[in-house]
Amino acid sequence: MSANTQALTTYGWITCLWILVTSFQYGYHISALNQIQAVLSCRGSDPEFEIPVKYGLPTCIPMSDATFSVVTSVYTVGGLLGSLVANVVMDRRGRRGAVRASAAMFAVGAGIMSVSASLSPLILGRVLIGIGAGFGLCVGPIFLSEIAPMKIQGAVGVLTQLAIVVGIMVTQAMGLRLATPHEWRIVLVFSSALSILQLLCSPAIVESPSWLHRHGFLQEKAAASRKLWTVIEVPRHLPNSLESQDPLLADVEQDRDEDDQPKDPEEHQSSVSLPQLLTAAELRKPLIIVCFAMLCQQLSGVNAVLYYSNDILAKALPDIGPFVSLGITIVNVFMTFPPIFLIERLGRKTLLSLSSGGAILSLLGVGFGLNTGVVTLASVTILSFVASFAIGIGPVPFVMIPEVSPKHAVSALSSVGLSLNWTANFLVGLVFLPLRNLLAQGDPMKEGRIFYLFAAMLAFCTFVLFRVYR
Repeated sequence: MSANTQALTTYGWITCLWILVTSFQYGYHISALNQIQAVLSCRGSDPEFEIPVKYGLPTCIPMSDATFSVVTSVYTVGGLLGSLVANVVMDRRGRRGAVRASAAMFAVGAGIMSVSASLSPLILGRVLIGIGAGFGLCVGPIFLSEIAPMKIQGAVGVLTQLAIVVGIMVTQAMGLRLATPHEWRIVLVFSSALSILQLLCSPAIVESPSWLHRHGFLQEKAAASRKLWTVIEVPRHLPNSLESQDPLLADVEQDRDEDDQPKDPEEHQSSVSLPQLLTAAELRKPLIIVCFAMLCQQLSGVNAVLYYSNDILAKALPDIGPFVSLGITIVNVFMTFPPIFLIERLGRKTLLSLSSGGAILSLLGVGFGLNTGVVTLASVTILSFVASFAIGIGPVPFVMIPEVSPKHAVSALSSVGLSLNWTANFLVGLVFLPLRNLLAQGDPMKEGRIFYLFAAMLAFCTFVLFRVYR
C-alpha cells in the first residue's frame, strides 16, 4: 500500500534559500567587525600623521577599544528593537513582507557602514543592521516552518542555525583576506549587495500559505501551495510515513492538504498582541517553553566561550593564532549538519538532552582546565562545548517556536522569545569580563570559575524547560 505525502518542489527549496539569507546575515554581522577591528579602528597608526584617504573615504576610523565595544554592542540593541516590533510587521505585512523589511535594513545599514567616514554613521548603520537581524531572526524560522512539509519540518528548521554559523564562517574567512586599510569596507559592501539582491528577487517569492489562509486569501493560498509543494507516493510501512510522526505536528500536514475552508476555530482568531500574550493563561505554557529554550542558548555562555576561546587556544596553538576563530567556526558548521538528519529520528527533546549534557560537562572541563593551568584540557573542552551546542541548543529552539505556538500567537511568541534572546545576549556580553574578574579575585588561576556559573545556569534552564516541554 502507498500513501500520498508532500515534498518541496525546486521552487520551494529556492524559497527556503531566499528566506535563509536573513539568518546568514545575522551570523555574518555577529563577526563582521571582529576580524577587521585593527584596521577599522586605526590600531597601530601614528596619531601624529594624517589618515590616508581612498575614494574620498578615510582608510580607518580612529576609536578606542571601549568605543569599538560600543559600536559592536549596538548590534544587540538594534536586534532587540527589531524583535520587539517583528510580530506587528509579520502579522500586518506577511512573512514575505517581514523578510523584505529585514533585507532593506541590512542593505541600508551595511551600505551606510561601508561609506562611513566617522563614528556616528558607523553606529547608525550598525543599529539598522541589528533591527534587520531582529526582524529576520523572528520571521525566518516561522516562514520556514509554514512552507516545510511535515516530514522534514524539523530538518528544514535546523537550516536557520546552519545559515547563521555559515554566515559567521564566511565573514571570518573574508576578514582574514580583507583586513587591510584599503579593503575592509568590502566586507560591508558584500552584505549590502547580498540584501539588495534578495530584495530584487522578492517579487518572485510567494507569501506563506498559512498567513494567506488566516487572512482569507484562499485563491492566493492555493496558488502558493501549488508552487511550493508536490505530492509523492510513499509506502505506508516506511518508518518515515505519516503515522510515525510527532502527534504535535500531525495537524500541519492535514492543514496543507485542504485549500478551501479552515479546519479549526483557531484559524478565525485574530493575532494576539504582546500584552495579550503575557496575560493569557492558555498561552502560558508555550511562553515558558519558548523563553527557557532561548535562555538555554544564551545563558550557556556560548558567546563568552567563543570570545574567550581565542586566548585559550592561541596559548595551546600559538603558531596559528589568527586562524583559531575560523577553526572553531568550522567545527560549529560541521556539527550543525547532524541535527538536520537526526532531529526527526531522535526528536527535539532527545537532541536537547544530549546537547545540554555535553555542554554542561564541557563547561565544567573549561573551568577546571583554566583553574588548574591545563591548557590542553581547556582547549579540548571548548571544542566539545561548541560541538555540543551545535547539535541541539543552537538549532532546536528555532524549530520549537512555531511548533509549540498556536497559529494566532506564533508571531507574538517569536517576538517575545527572540527579544529575550537578544537581551540575554547583551547582558552576558556586558557582564562577562567584570564578573570573571570578580569571581577570580585577581588570581589568573581562578578565571575558570565563571564557566562553573554558566554550567549551573544552563542546568537550571534545561531543568525548567524539560519540566514543561514534554
